[in-house]
Amino acid sequence: MADLPVIGSGAADLLEAADLLEAARPAVPHTIKARHEYRGMRTAEHYFEVPLDHFGAGTAGETVTVFAREYVSTDHSVEESAQLPWLLYLQGGPGGRGSRLPALGGWSKAAARDFRILMLDQRGTGLSSPIDRKTLPLRGTDADQADYLAHFRADSIVADAEAIRLALGSGPWTIYGQSYGGFCALSYLSFAPEGLREALITGGLAPLSGPADRVYQSTFRRVAARNAEYFGRYPEDRAEVTRIARHLRGSEEFLSDGERLTVERFQMVGSFLGGNTRVDALHHLLEDAFVATPGGDRLSDAFLDQVRGLVSRSGNPLYALMHESIYGQGESTDWAAWRVLRDFPEFSPDAPEPLLTGEMVYPWYFEQDPALRPLRSVARLLAEKDDWSPLYDPDRLARNTVPVAAAVYSEDIYVDRDLSLETAAAVRGLQVWESAEFHHDGIADDGEGIFSRLLGLTRSVRD
Repeated sequence: MADLPVIGSGAADLLEAADLLEAARPAVPHTIKARHEYRGMRTAEHYFEVPLDHFGAGTAGETVTVFAREYVSTDHSVEESAQLPWLLYLQGGPGGRGSRLPALGGWSKAAARDFRILMLDQRGTGLSSPIDRKTLPLRGTDADQADYLAHFRADSIVADAEAIRLALGSGPWTIYGQSYGGFCALSYLSFAPEGLREALITGGLAPLSGPADRVYQSTFRRVAARNAEYFGRYPEDRAEVTRIARHLRGSEEFLSDGERLTVERFQMVGSFLGGNTRVDALHHLLEDAFVATPGGDRLSDAFLDQVRGLVSRSGNPLYALMHESIYGQGESTDWAAWRVLRDFPEFSPDAPEPLLTGEMVYPWYFEQDPALRPLRSVARLLAEKDDWSPLYDPDRLARNTVPVAAAVYSEDIYVDRDLSLETAAAVRGLQVWESAEFHHDGIADDGEGIFSRLLGLTRSVRD
């Protein structure tokens, strides 16, 4: 790749950088290492070598590997499949690898009627130069590691996607972004709209500006309301949550990794509140909490094992490391959720009847989770970073010509409805389908219906 001039960090500068890159770079190396056929689909495993830094010359041509798996329905012949347009799926996160589909179902079944699906492992996840406590020290000092992670946000993910599109020889393609994938879709519309035929977004309209604080001011209120709804549905669980919290204040209980279960870590099981069917799974978790022992009632091994799976970030440390950075533009996030939490004492672990929390990330994660503890200094540096580049170009979004449709869930505790509608109004031509029927994981309940509805909205504009 030819060296490019290092330019500023504004949205216009990112557009200029993207144009320079497009003109200067050859197609990225691309290999297919395996193909398989099973359960009504054919798959191909694609590997691409993309620049670590798409926007400057500071990393001297260093590359990272990006993996993506292609899914095609066997309803199409091999010859027909080669003519199908591509649909790129952008996974939620940050830090979540692309879904491994055991078979086509839900939204993927609907999409496979008309598309070749490309399931991306976003850089740093899955098979895409994965990052965790073991690999990150290869970068050197804590400061070196933080600098490296600055290349793992939506702007770089979008640049990867465009490089991949060109390597595949695809014209403008369709993208489907769920949750954080929707944030990436907005970045795509900002910086590379020429690569898009249409964009579908579910539960993922990010605020285009403003500090991260206002995200958490909104979502803490949503989570509090969802707690009230849940305890109205399962009133016995209000007493059970309080009992568990009191027990943990006075007794030591340990997870299977040897770490103590604290009240604040237990509150993280509130992640279940973000779903439709998962909310009932929370009730089933709590009903197994206590067992009688010679020393009195203790938390059961079955309960502790399930809780560990919910509170450990060993499988996706990027989620904790990068979570607040997805809102960072030109200023530090400075542990925004932790600071905003002070305005919501009902979530305090010391509250008489503490509420369960959502997906917020706090500094104590990096003390209490053994998978994150080696990364606490890196996390601090990322929280302090105050020169994040823009993730969106509001002017370009205001002039958007790409058909876009987004599902907004009225009671979403992760991506606030009011902030979502504010963003929708700022993107020219974006069509909103709002629903109170689903929560953040709506595509797990009716993915086929939601996908088909959004695709129909974009096609109605095109047609």
